[in-house]
Amino acid sequence: MTMRLLAAVAVLVSAAVHFYLWFDVFSSEDVVGPAFLLNAFGGAAIAVLLVVWRHWLPPLLAIGFGVSTLTAFVIATTVGLFGVHEHWTGWAVWTAAAAEVVAVLAGAAALLASRPAASGVEAQNHEPVRGAHLH
Repeated sequence: MTMRLLAAVAVLVSAAVHFYLWFDVFSSEDVVGPAFLLNAFGGAAIAVLLVVWRHWLPPLLAIGFGVSTLTAFVIATTVGLFGVHEHWTGWAVWTAAAAEVVAVLAGAAALLASRPAASGVEAQNHEPVRGAHLH
């Protein structure tokens, strides 16, 4: 649960930064503006799901959120994204980037932790694989 909470906080931090940036800079941008708003609300929804739904999907969403958001920023800093050319400067950039890296790592850890562990007792109670012949 700790990794799920860490992933939720990281996704929420990135979402909050994008919401702030939407108000401050990108609300008038045709494509990037709505993308920042979608990022903010989508990130908030993923953060809630990470806390309330104990399923493998929310950690996977956290990983996808972090990877896609950070990738979009890297594209914006290198070749530009829909006419927006960014730079690796400012508190918002570094805060969001760090949060997205944490979201990916904590989401991956939570995803791995959500896999059921097969103990010796559980393995003994399962039926053998049908069609497997060991003669």
